[in-house]
Amino acid sequence: MRKNSATNIEKTESEYEDVDTDDSASSDSSRIVNVHRNVKTTENRRRSAQELVFIGLSYILMLITFPVSIFMCLVILQEYQRAVILRLGRLRAGGARGPGVVFVLPCVDTYTKVDLRTTSLNVPPQDILTKDSVTISVDAVVYYRIKNPLDVVLQVMDHASCCKLLAMTTLRNVTGSYMLIELVSSKKTLSRKIKGALDSSGATEPWGIRVERVEITDIYMPESLQRAMAVEQEARREAMAKVAAANGERDAVKALKEAADIMEMNPIALQLRYLQTLNSICNDETESIVFPFPVDIIKKLMK
Repeated sequence: MRKNSATNIEKTESEYEDVDTDDSASSDSSRIVNVHRNVKTTENRRRSAQELVFIGLSYILMLITFPVSIFMCLVILQEYQRAVILRLGRLRAGGARGPGVVFVLPCVDTYTKVDLRTTSLNVPPQDILTKDSVTISVDAVVYYRIKNPLDVVLQVMDHASCCKLLAMTTLRNVTGSYMLIELVSSKKTLSRKIKGALDSSGATEPWGIRVERVEITDIYMPESLQRAMAVEQEARREAMAKVAAANGERDAVKALKEAADIMEMNPIALQLRYLQTLNSICNDETESIVFPFPVDIIKKLMK
């Protein structure tokens, strides 16, 4: 019974060690995030004897050169800064340090400062073939911030360059699926779609980066295309003006027809209209002289 219990204890201990090594392979407790990480951190594993010897020698050197060495061991971090410290190439337990005063052991510790403030990234103009086979050039601005300092330092070599290249490819892929008139008229919708492609899909999450905003700054078109579009818009405006004038004449003719029908039904209305016209002519400063002439006499003469 003791042998069986001992073997069971050994099995459970070995299983616990395996689980511990898997969990300690990342500084984040989330298993889902750990799957996406390329570099597995080992800050919770036991250090070897050689590492302990070098660390002890570094402490001795610091004590010998005290108090001069204390100025080399203290690093001041601002409120918006964090420090990722590697001791003999391995991540120190506890995650990123800061803000405030951080202790760094000389000769064995190396640290990297990370700025947590929002950063802007200019995406250079990209030559894009739209859905209607028009070649244009589009540029944008990406605003991002660092969400996880450990991933920025350990999982990606140059996060700014990677974000820039990813934004360039995403800009080409997204804008290539639109027509020219849609790109010109819906910049905000296009910006939101690019942001969703960069951030919501998890493209930048393994790097510890959060994309906050994407703005399409300008869309450049060839001069020949601009002239063609200007001519097209001018012709469209002229056509709309002609249609509006024709609609106005049609409405005027309808109104005159209705007025004529009313006057035909009531002859007194025609006389009143005749007198109103004379009144309006007399009120104007003109040298014209108008003599009212009965229409019935003209009818008799014509007969």
